[in-house]
Amino acid sequence: MTALRRLPAGDGAAAMRSVNAAVLNPLFLGVFGGAGVAAGAAAVASGGAAPVVGAAAVYVVGVLGVTAAVNVPLNDALAADRVPWERYLVRWTRWNHVRAGAATVALGLLLVA
Repeated sequence: MTALRRLPAGDGAAAMRSVNAAVLNPLFLGVFGGAGVAAGAAAVASGGAAPVVGAAAVYVVGVLGVTAAVNVPLNDALAADRVPWERYLVRWTRWNHVRAGAATVALGLLLVA
């Protein structure tokens, strides 16, 4: 996002639209969503071990939930020219940091387990 921020607004928005279109493919979506399924399966297989259940919950809510509730609607708004680039950039980046933090916490909990 830092690189896109350095571009003129129209170019940054166009590049992000291209990234958003390219990421909608079976491989990426399978890995991204599959990690949530795997986390849930691990929680069940662990017999309810708190760190594993916590990791699954943090991943599903903090990564998949934030993606569905915030990042995807922002991407859709950008694609339809319903959000100015600067507002998109600030909000998307903020929530992407939340997702990264959640993924890191989930990993930490799995390492503890």
